[in-house]
Amino acid sequence: MCLQFLRKGLLGACVVAIVLSAGCTSNEKSEDSQSIDREYVLNSKMIGYTGVGGDIDGKMNPTLKALKGERVKVTLVNGELMAHDFIIDKLGVKSDNVLEEGDTTSVIFIANESDEYYCSIPGHRATMSGRFEIVESIGGNDFVYDVGVSPRKNGRPLNLGFERGSLQDWKASGNAFTAKSVTFDAAPWYPDSVLLGQGGDYYVTSGGITNYQAKGTLTSETFDITHPFASFKVSGGALAGVRVELVLAENDEVFFKITGHVNEGRFKGSSQVAFRPVVVDLTPYQGKQMFIRIVDEETGQVPDIAYIGDNIWAHIAFDDFRFHDIRPTYPNEFKPDDVVILPPLDPVENSGLSGPDAAKAVIVPDGFSVTLAASEPDIVRPIAFAMDDRGRLWVVEAHTYPVRAEEGKGQDRILIFEDTDGNGTLDSRKVFMEGLNMVSGIELGFGGVWIGAAPYLMYIPVDASGDKPAGEPKILLDGWGYQDTHETLNSFRWGPDGWLYGTHGVFTHSNVGKPGAPESERQPFNAGVWRYHPTRHIFEVFAHGTSNPWGIDFNDVGQPFITVCVIPHLFHVIPGARYHRQGGKHFNPYTYNDIKTIADHVHWLGDRGPHAGNFRSAAAGGGHAHVGAVFYLGNAHWGLDRDAIMMNNIHGYRVNVDHIKRSGSGYTASHGKDFVNANDFWSQWINFQIDPAGSMFVIDWYDKNQCHSPNPDVHNKTLGRIFKITHQQDKWVQVNLASKTSLELVELQLHENDFYVRHARRLLQERGADKQVHDALWKIFNDNPEIPRKLRALWALHVTDGLPESRLLELLGHQDEYVRSWAIQLLAERKAVSAEAQKKFESMAKNDQSAFVRLHLAAASQRMELDQRWTLLSNLANWAEDAEDHNIPLMVWYGFEPLVGVDANRALDIAKKSKFPHLLEYANRRIADANEHANH
Repeated sequence: MCLQFLRKGLLGACVVAIVLSAGCTSNEKSEDSQSIDREYVLNSKMIGYTGVGGDIDGKMNPTLKALKGERVKVTLVNGELMAHDFIIDKLGVKSDNVLEEGDTTSVIFIANESDEYYCSIPGHRATMSGRFEIVESIGGNDFVYDVGVSPRKNGRPLNLGFERGSLQDWKASGNAFTAKSVTFDAAPWYPDSVLLGQGGDYYVTSGGITNYQAKGTLTSETFDITHPFASFKVSGGALAGVRVELVLAENDEVFFKITGHVNEGRFKGSSQVAFRPVVVDLTPYQGKQMFIRIVDEETGQVPDIAYIGDNIWAHIAFDDFRFHDIRPTYPNEFKPDDVVILPPLDPVENSGLSGPDAAKAVIVPDGFSVTLAASEPDIVRPIAFAMDDRGRLWVVEAHTYPVRAEEGKGQDRILIFEDTDGNGTLDSRKVFMEGLNMVSGIELGFGGVWIGAAPYLMYIPVDASGDKPAGEPKILLDGWGYQDTHETLNSFRWGPDGWLYGTHGVFTHSNVGKPGAPESERQPFNAGVWRYHPTRHIFEVFAHGTSNPWGIDFNDVGQPFITVCVIPHLFHVIPGARYHRQGGKHFNPYTYNDIKTIADHVHWLGDRGPHAGNFRSAAAGGGHAHVGAVFYLGNAHWGLDRDAIMMNNIHGYRVNVDHIKRSGSGYTASHGKDFVNANDFWSQWINFQIDPAGSMFVIDWYDKNQCHSPNPDVHNKTLGRIFKITHQQDKWVQVNLASKTSLELVELQLHENDFYVRHARRLLQERGADKQVHDALWKIFNDNPEIPRKLRALWALHVTDGLPESRLLELLGHQDEYVRSWAIQLLAERKAVSAEAQKKFESMAKNDQSAFVRLHLAAASQRMELDQRWTLLSNLANWAEDAEDHNIPLMVWYGFEPLVGVDANRALDIAKKSKFPHLLEYANRRIADANEHANH
């Protein structure tokens, strides 16, 4: 960029001429076809593209201009940890994706016609789009800078530029604005290297980055509005609590307000803190009186949260209010819409409450109530829990967290709670086992307790008669990492297919295998979803990626979803998928791109990243940390959407709801009304369980510190809660499903409350194959018209060995897409797809009209031998309607990629004929990368 300017004097000159050229060009097209005639730089974030430098500097989604025939270069700089790109359809311009913060990519093209530019990542175009325009001339880019005049009162110019070196003509309240606040030197408030660019010598600030804790208001004298326009300079943070207000004197009406413009949480260069000019149209208010109010209501601090650093931009700086006869023009003009302003801290009424008071503080919808089921000292630091076949709660107390103890010195324990009389209080409490170490996950079934306690996945047999261990814990798997002890294996839940599922975080690095297994028999893992088969004792990484998932559940048609932290919060989990990672690289170096969130929103505000939105984002849902995924598949009278997923938002003290809808091969998720608001700063609901009555229990890690720290002293060690959410129509029942006959368990597959469905299915799985059971389940499948109930019968048949391959092959022709998809998944489960199944898969890949089915075929390809995949993937890659699908092109690539290494020519031939635009690109890239790797 070129910026040429001529200044005459400092403040005495009436006119300053500034000439700006975005590409340092003239109107004439360059004769060198390889040179760049015009260049732009855009910073990309979900809120939009922001211009960098030149006359687009600081502008949101600026219009990019060029002369016809010019050679234009646009460089994209990624401003956040999220994928973005740059597209101009008519010009055939498409950049590579930028994935990590700070990544750059460029496109060079000839300017032949005007069109929209935009980001093609699903959900981004709504905020990330602007115009590329062919114009006749750009040489008329010169403009006149009108210095303007100071407002006057009683014939005297007011001190609105602070050139008197004092607060004369202003009145201060609070401690943010004092005589010391008027300065000509940046050094008292900012780093020595900063050049503020104030008008004249002096300016005023409410503390800069060295005294940001102060609060107060500075109000000017009242004066007449004598000109149609005004300008002033501003700097500071983009926070609602720090702002400049222009106010009508007659009624105290604020007719214009603006914050500062700095959108980063830390200083990154003098250009960020420098003053930016603001222009205000005063035409509607001429002849009236006004005053200026500079407000600082921020302290830059979040009380009691040890891990949240101070916000050094929690201040406002102001200078040089002037009137103008004509609207002045500035190359770096700052407008109210140029930034996303962080709102004030969320008003939270409570913190540090007793258990009974915490229950009273919870806000629930009409017809619901919250009961304190248990609290300290009966329960302390609950980190995970499960429910048995009698509706009792098995709760882990995590006394060892956050530092794993020496072997044999763990202090964690498992407690059993029960409500014996239906009053909502867990009046029975037993200690099942003590001395465990760093427990983070628990589930029940197959005669025992399944425990995640890194580095181990363990099984503890249960003596049901005495609710005691029937033997020592058996280590099933080891190698689970605990480098980051809040990202270890967690959120155990039985899947509809009979596997034990769990999640795992990105900054903990595991290498999982059976005890004593060599490196060749272990699986590296550091983010995503895993599963373990309880009788075949097989471990698998089900899907890779995301951040720190802490919560998994299955919807009414058996699809898994996980809730995560820091990155966008919700993912539909597909077998073999690779998802957007918070950090680090994919294990497979040929991944090239990954699947993004299904959510069309985030639960935080602002554009400074997810952490900055914490405690300021109640309107958006509360913040970035999500735990405890649960579909409420219980009583119809709760009135909840069965296709909605709930999750607790830790920084928002509330239960978010996302409504799930089918879209293409998968789903989209839209923000719904929050279900529960704990209204308590210390509340940290971690997980949910639906009981036999359809009520819902929740465990609360009650702590003033909302985030993990390896320092045990920042966490409270004596608090913990269990709450029960009940609808007024819920009816308490006592059950013992284990005492029911197998046919009674089959009938429970029709129950509206999924507690009965899931527990009964697992009990049937434990009991094994039974012809009567199979006959009864097939009757449900054949006779019941509701697809979810057909699927329940199908899953129960599968886990009881009642689905031979012949029946699954028949189901590939079923009229319902969910049934066909489950038949595909179950046929591929053991990674041994028969020739007959392969042939049917290939035919379906060519002819099946369901994108959902085609997705499951793509997923199944990864569980097939390489020589079985060619025709299947070739057929899938020829569906033009799937080219822009959220999942299918990447899932096809993940299955296709190894084939490139087997037979590059054959793979390239398929990729050239494919309807998926990236398949050929990725195949060529993989060949090049593999060759480079081989040469090294």
